Amino acid sequence: MTIPSSILPLPSSINKGNVTIIGAGIIGLCSAYYLLKEGFKVTLLEQGDLINNCSSGNAGMIVPSHFVPLAAPGMISKGIKWMFDSKSPFYVKPSLNPALISWGLKFWKYSNQNHVDISAEPLRDLHLLSKQLYDDLAKEPTLDFGLEKKGILMLYKSQAAGDEEIHLAKKAQSLGLDVEPLTPAQTQDLEPDTALDILGSVHYRCDAHLSPSDLVQQLVAYLRKNEVEIVTNCKVTGFETNAGKITAIKTTNQTYTPDLVVMTGGAWLPELAKKADLNIPIMPGKGYSFMVDPNGQQIHHPSLLLEARVAVTPMNGQIRFGGTMEIAPMNDKVNMNRVEGIVNSIPNYYPDYQVPIPQIDKIWYGFRPCSPDGLPYIGFTQKLKNLIIAGGHGMMGVSLAPATGKLVAELAVGSKLSVGVEVYKPDRFG
Repeated sequence: MTIPSSILPLPSSINKGNVTIIGAGIIGLCSAYYLLKEGFKVTLLEQGDLINNCSSGNAGMIVPSHFVPLAAPGMISKGIKWMFDSKSPFYVKPSLNPALISWGLKFWKYSNQNHVDISAEPLRDLHLLSKQLYDDLAKEPTLDFGLEKKGILMLYKSQAAGDEEIHLAKKAQSLGLDVEPLTPAQTQDLEPDTALDILGSVHYRCDAHLSPSDLVQQLVAYLRKNEVEIVTNCKVTGFETNAGKITAIKTTNQTYTPDLVVMTGGAWLPELAKKADLNIPIMPGKGYSFMVDPNGQQIHHPSLLLEARVAVTPMNGQIRFGGTMEIAPMNDKVNMNRVEGIVNSIPNYYPDYQVPIPQIDKIWYGFRPCSPDGLPYIGFTQKLKNLIIAGGHGMMGVSLAPATGKLVAELAVGSKLSVGVEVYKPDRFG
């Protein structure tokens, strides 16, 4: 499918110069990559140590299939039901936190069919652009991140889930995506080395997968080799502004004076934006993953266990199982009930995988940056004309990273955009 060209960038684009990117997650790294390609001098500021960012434990899926935002019909009723089950796929921890209440009211407002219809084509285009760009990235001599184009299987066990997924598949086909419903036997033919216990599946052949930890490590090495300065353990403490521009970034290390600022920051974006007197609502969606050895029963295709909302990805000879979405203020505790919910669901679909509860030190967790309408923030801000926001990608950070980075670079140089960004404008919540 051809990616349509779109609107001209906002008039805030600037001449090439020094760019400081705040946040070295996958969005920040890809933004640095494409800005570097455009001839900018790039500095990356990261508050952590690059070892355990949210992208590293990601399922590694590239998902044009995900053209429906998290804020969609039915999510409110499901969320209320799941709220009382600590092992459920989607869990909103009850709280009087004002930020959570405000986010929740906005999420409720956008959980409707009209929002889904408006978002479908822009999300499809952004994902397809990313998929094309991943093909280009894989051609870089020093980048080998296990890109495979086997698609993703949506496995279901109930008729209700099957009917819903097949209805969605028809919508995907109308959007030009390569997708096909499969019988249990057809699905089993794709997985000859392990048993399946399912009612059917939908195969999104348009999807792909990769190893996110390899991608992150190799991008970091590539950027450093090409003279991008990456400053770790560097927390932003404030900004100086003048005449509608950021003139200085104050940090725990030193003060930086860039021509252009790109604010990524993942789940920490609201805190960062607030320092610049901006309102970018995001709640952290905590998720977990762990690795399992296949022991001769190799799974060959990534899958999503639909009723359980669990992602399954073959990765570097192992299988990564991940899932849950826990909307709550950040904390560093591993909720074993959430992990147990993932573990218990696996043999329901893959009977050969009787997976024990992993040891706590083998469990990865990260915070997905979830916007209230389920759409990312991409674009210049109106208040600060040399600031680009790129964040709020939720569970789709890895999938959408190259497209977002490419758009950041196009915005920075003032070229025509590969896809439109109107629905992603960072100021949409005021």
